[in-house]
Amino acid sequence: MDLGLKGRWALVCAASKGLGRGCAEALVGEGVNVVITARGEAELFTAAAQLRALNPGVDVRTVAGDIATPEGRAAALAACPQVDILVNNAGGPPPGDFREWEREQWLAALDANMLAPIALIKATVDAMAARGFGRVVNITSGAVKAPIDTLGLSNGARSGLTGFVAGVARQPRLAGANVTINNLLPGAFDTDRLRKNMAGAAAKSAMPLDELVARRRAAIPAQRFGTAAEFGAICAMLCSAHAGYLTGQNILLDGGSYPGTF
Repeated sequence: MDLGLKGRWALVCAASKGLGRGCAEALVGEGVNVVITARGEAELFTAAAQLRALNPGVDVRTVAGDIATPEGRAAALAACPQVDILVNNAGGPPPGDFREWEREQWLAALDANMLAPIALIKATVDAMAARGFGRVVNITSGAVKAPIDTLGLSNGARSGLTGFVAGVARQPRLAGANVTINNLLPGAFDTDRLRKNMAGAAAKSAMPLDELVARRRAAIPAQRFGTAAEFGAICAMLCSAHAGYLTGQNILLDGGSYPGTF
C-alpha cells in the first residue's frame, strides 16, 4: 500500500537508534524527508548516512542536541522546512524506588517525557491544520496502560502526556483539519534500553542474564521481543494519508503481554 507520504517532512526525535531509528527508517522508506535528532553526534551522523543509503531520493538532516531543552527543540524545528509529521520520543528515566527520588529527578522526567512533547506539539499543530495535514505520534510506553512499580518516573510523566493528548487530539480545529495525534505504547522491544535494564536487573537478582532474558521472553505470548523495524512500520501507518480518522488513541505493541480486554 502506498501510504501517501512521499515528499512530506518529518521531525523524528531521538532517532539515532532504537525505536526512533525504526520510525525514521520506515518513513524514509516511504519517501519522507526527515530531520533526526539525538544527543550523541557520532551515532546521529552514522544513522543519517544509513538513512540516506536506504533512500537516496530523500533529504536527511541532523540536529545534535537534547530535545528536552528549549534550545534543542528550537534547533530541531529550525532545521525542518515544515513539520508534516512529528514523532515525539525521548529516553525514559531510570528505574528505581520512588523513595529515592527528589524533586530534581521528577522534574527531569517531566521535562523529557511530558513537557518536551507538549512543547513540540504546540509549536507544530496549528501550522499542520492550516495546511490540512498533520500527524503526531508520541512514543510512550506500555507501562502507561500496565504500570511497572520500578518505573515510577516514567509512569507518571508519560501518563501525564497521555492525559494531555486525550484532550487536545479531539479539538475540532485539529481533528477537523486532518491533524491526528496518537500514542504508540511499546512493550518489550529489542533495544539498547531493554538490554541495559535487563543487565541491571540480573545484577541485582544474581540471576544469570541469559536466564533472565529467557524468562522475560517466555512471558510474552508472541514468545519474542519486538523489533524496531516492526515498530517503525506501525508508526508509518499511523502517519499515513489513510489514517486521518484515527486520533486520540493509545496503540499498544507488546506481543500480547497486556492481559486486559480494554
